[in-house]
Amino acid sequence: MTDATFEEGAERPLSLGAETAEDLAVISALVQDAVLPITEIRYDRRRRELALLVNRFRWEDRAAAEARGRAFERVRAVLLLRGVLAVQSQGIDRGERDTVLSILSLGWEPGADGGGRLLVTLAGDGAIAATAECLDVTLKDVTRPYAAPSRKAPSHPG
Repeated sequence: MTDATFEEGAERPLSLGAETAEDLAVISALVQDAVLPITEIRYDRRRRELALLVNRFRWEDRAAAEARGRAFERVRAVLLLRGVLAVQSQGIDRGERDTVLSILSLGWEPGADGGGRLLVTLAGDGAIAATAECLDVTLKDVTRPYAAPSRKAPSHPG
């Protein structure tokens, strides 16, 4: 068996899963600079799922866009964590319905018996922490890519 190549991804929508911290690092890189309205966060206690509907920058397409001189792209994607027991947030006012959040990174803090906390770090000192039975995260593109409204790639000056 051989590893998949980047070219094999072509223009198909992403559908990835993470069950280890190493897997989560890949998804974290792909959702860096994703934006979402605060109204697009759903925690379903009965199903034990936390879902975020994000507009993610297509980092996997950046080099191709630059080489071809075309617009950078974003795509709507669902970031889903299963087995969630509790959700907490910091620096987020859920009452501010017009707030747009920007994801910086995802991290996993292991706990006992395979459980732990998924930490979604947001720009502006915000964070979402989901205590879960295990690390079970999926990222799935749900729309076709569209030109990024800014026409620019996100940047992080050093």
